[in-house]
Amino acid sequence: MSAELPVHITKLEMAAPPKASLPVPVNIQTAIMRAPEIPLPFYRYLYRQVGARWHWVDRLRMEDDALAATVHAPQNTVTVLYVNGAPAGFFELLKIEDDIVELTHFGLIEHALGLGIGKWFLLQALYAAWQDSPKKVVTTTNNLDHPRALQLYQMFGFSPVSTSSATLTPIDEAEWRDLAARF
Repeated sequence: MSAELPVHITKLEMAAPPKASLPVPVNIQTAIMRAPEIPLPFYRYLYRQVGARWHWVDRLRMEDDALAATVHAPQNTVTVLYVNGAPAGFFELLKIEDDIVELTHFGLIEHALGLGIGKWFLLQALYAAWQDSPKKVVTTTNNLDHPRALQLYQMFGFSPVSTSSATLTPIDEAEWRDLAARF
C-alpha cells in the first residue's frame, strides 16, 4: 500500500458568470460534446488519463453500480473535449441545488497540455455551469492539482472561501492490477 499524501484543500465560489471571453484556439480542431449516459469504461479512461498525475483516485475505486449512479444521475453532466479528433479532456458538473452548481472535475489529457486550450476549455466549462443561472458555482482544488490551478480559478472569478486538510492514499501497482482486472 502506498504512503498517504497530505492534501491541503481549497474550496472556491463564484458569484457571477465569467466576464472573460477567449477565442477558439487557432490551428486546432476542437469539439466539445456532452456525454449523457457515458459508458463507464470511457469515463474511467478519461478520469485516469486526466487525473493520474494529480492523484485522482476516488472514482477509479468505485464499483460499477456506484459509479453509474454517480455519473448518470440526472443532476450530473459529463462533457468531453476532443482535439483533432481524439479525446483531450473533460469536465463534470453537479447541480447541488437549483441555485448551486459544482464543477466537480476539470482537466486535460497530457497530449493536450501546452496547446493553449486550457483557459479556453475552463471558460467553456464555466459557461456551461452558468447556463441555468445559478446563484453560485463552486469547486475545490488542492495542493496535488496543477500548480497554477488555484490561480487560474481565481483569474476567472472564483474566490477561496475555506480550506481544510485531508490525506489521500495513492493507487499503487498492486491496486492498479486489481482495478485493471476488475474493469
